[in-house]
Amino acid sequence: MNKEIWWVFAGTAGGPNRVRIVKTLNERPCNAHQLAEKLDLDYKTIRHHLRILTNKNMIVVGETKYGALYFLSTKMEENYDILNEIF
Repeated sequence: MNKEIWWVFAGTAGGPNRVRIVKTLNERPCNAHQLAEKLDLDYKTIRHHLRILTNKNMIVVGETKYGALYFLSTKMEENYDILNEIF
């Protein structure tokens, strides 16, 4: 997971926004709309990053309905210190 964390957060242009998303979700679960408002990013941008983070098993979605909450995955919680080392 260490290499994936480096790639997702430091190896791509969207990394800084993904860090902000993960740090926000570490504080409390949010849906895409809440993240967009809290981080002052476009909703479609948030959805794009959520899709990447979900595909990499760094976050999980509670229900796949409108307004679904996102949480850190167990893997991300266990490796959260690596994220802090990167940033």
